[in-house]
Amino acid sequence: MSGIPVRADAPAVMSRGLTFLFAVAGGAAVGNLYWAQPLLDFIADDLHAPTALAGWLVTATQVGYAAGILLIVPLGDVLDRRRLVPLMMLCATAALVACALAPSMGFLLAAIALLGVTTVAGQILAPLAGDLSGPAVRGRVVGTVISGMLTGILVSRTISGLVAGVAGWRAIFAAAAVLTAVLAVLLYRAIPRLEPKARMSYPALIASVGRAVVHERVLRWTLVIAATGFGVFSMFWTALTFLLSGPPFHLPVTVIGLVGLAGLAGAFAAQRAGRLHDRGWSLQAGAVAWALAVVTFVVSAFAGHSIVLVLVVVVLLDVAIQAQNILNQARVFAISHEARSRLNTALVTGTFVGGAVGSAAATLLWSAGGWTAISVAGAVASTFALVVWAIGRRGPLVAAGV
Repeated sequence: MSGIPVRADAPAVMSRGLTFLFAVAGGAAVGNLYWAQPLLDFIADDLHAPTALAGWLVTATQVGYAAGILLIVPLGDVLDRRRLVPLMMLCATAALVACALAPSMGFLLAAIALLGVTTVAGQILAPLAGDLSGPAVRGRVVGTVISGMLTGILVSRTISGLVAGVAGWRAIFAAAAVLTAVLAVLLYRAIPRLEPKARMSYPALIASVGRAVVHERVLRWTLVIAATGFGVFSMFWTALTFLLSGPPFHLPVTVIGLVGLAGLAGAFAAQRAGRLHDRGWSLQAGAVAWALAVVTFVVSAFAGHSIVLVLVVVVLLDVAIQAQNILNQARVFAISHEARSRLNTALVTGTFVGGAVGSAAATLLWSAGGWTAISVAGAVASTFALVVWAIGRRGPLVAAGV
């Protein structure tokens, strides 16, 4: 398979095995962004830095990721992705090694920002999965890959806490470097060679991302919803680390990481959102997801002293936000076949800018009003997204095939 060029409009070649590999690799790549999140207090103590400064590790990673999405992912439309994806995973491997060896918080901030820039393979694989699958199952295939990526976010927190509790926080970055290198080799062997979908200079390629945002109304409206969704998601998970490590819970990093497993139920449920897209129910499902997010943050306001309610909120929020992510990406991919990598660039750049804002807001809101402030902000932001959906559902959010 890997030795024969495949035209961009060739029949579907996404087998179950290849879909699974894409999902695992995408999950590992995106998971690299979150190894540090449940370890903020742990890392701060080890590097003799304030906890508030450690909170910026998540923000630095997401800002770097947004830059990597903007500058690297569009190349998926003009280069052979069989080479591009493994190359980026090897670059991420080098950044992970730098994180594992970081002697100070300043060095770690720089290394983890570089990791964000380079660990973009998952966002190249998602549109590639769309290209290699037929239209009748594209939502399901893309949904599976994206669900794998989102599951990677949750599992990375769990694994991070368990490994750090046994071997220290540096061990998790070293182990991730090995895994990323192995996946780079497997993907090089499995991905078919594809003829480029476009031929243009790099400046023109990057400029075309901006033009897509200007000219595609569906993309602009989806960007607002996606950025809001990932903003509240990142805000919640960053603040949850502060909540569970302090009073009244005082949980160790190993247990904080295990909380992420509760979100897997949400990941498995949200994976069905891709099938809803294939059946033409994307907008209806989006409304339900945002209404669920609003209710979840209301419940969250009462969860500051109950681990049971915390777990309920984790599951519900992951169902709501992960379903939205899958539906948003499927909607954007329906806009244009030829520019899927660039459309994905615009969507994910905006999404992770929202995530970076959410992580930064978590630190500020926690200092100002603790968990109550986080819950109120989440409810307000989710209500805003629901209002945007209500306005846009009769035109601005309708794409071909949705």
